[in-house]
Amino acid sequence: MSEQTVQPGKYVGLTYTIMDDQGSVVEQHDVPLGFVYGSDTELVGGMDKAILGKQVGEEVEVKLGPEEAYGERDPSLTFTDDLDNVPPQFRKIGAEVQMQNEAGEVKTFYVTGIQDDKLTVDGNHPLAGKTLTIKVKIVEVRDARPGEEKVSGIHAVQAPTHPTIN
Repeated sequence: MSEQTVQPGKYVGLTYTIMDDQGSVVEQHDVPLGFVYGSDTELVGGMDKAILGKQVGEEVEVKLGPEEAYGERDPSLTFTDDLDNVPPQFRKIGAEVQMQNEAGEVKTFYVTGIQDDKLTVDGNHPLAGKTLTIKVKIVEVRDARPGEEKVSGIHAVQAPTHPTIN
């Protein structure tokens, strides 16, 4: 059987590493992420195009500026409040805080600082404003099974608590 290539309708399994501009690994997935290419799972920064036509074992490396990755930092999404106004369960760096705006939209903010009886939360993606290098390895390409596009990729993720490639 000949090697299959990444193309619309194919199930693709990949592993990846995301590094910042200093070469530090900020995220790594050695357990394959699987999705149906061309479904509503979209890879960050045009990685979809970069893996198109690739086969199992091939690797792709792409450098992305903030505008192609997770966007520029938005200072209006950072808030500081008195520590006394914050419930105890949120008084630690990295804590997730769900906030709702007037329109009823909910957004996750992260506690990023506690200093001088003040607590800071940030609604920016943790990788916003950063230049990133993403290394992807194709580990599986096969015909997708019927309905698999509805249970793979973004559909397989339940409430992510950390950045993901999709």
